[in-house]
Amino acid sequence: MKYVQSSGTTATGPADWFTGAVYIDGVQSPSEDSPLSCAHVRFTPGARTVWHTHPKGQTLYVTDGIGYVGTRGEAVQEIRPGDVVFIAPGEEHWHGATPDRFMAHVALNEADEQGRVVTWLDPVTEEEYSR
Repeated sequence: MKYVQSSGTTATGPADWFTGAVYIDGVQSPSEDSPLSCAHVRFTPGARTVWHTHPKGQTLYVTDGIGYVGTRGEAVQEIRPGDVVFIAPGEEHWHGATPDRFMAHVALNEADEQGRVVTWLDPVTEEEYSR
């Protein structure tokens, strides 16, 4: 067993990864012990990720609030506490809060052989967000 005490530090989501105010509590980064990446991510109303992909896919577990998740060319879906979203490897997608509610989720990803967990793409437009 390996025990890692919480650092208690919340990071602000970088502007090239997110639109709006987003706060990230890292749970685990990939290491030689495990390829798992895990974070608890909190989105303020209207905040969202940019389009992105994950080489090994992603699992989202919604913990609080109401949010959206979207994939290229498809209708946006609402997500709520307790919902689990499975995103396929390489699938272009985004996720975030609705315009008038906060939303938080736990994001789980695995690193690929090069240690990558995500590839960030272009911002989600207002039209794509409101679809």
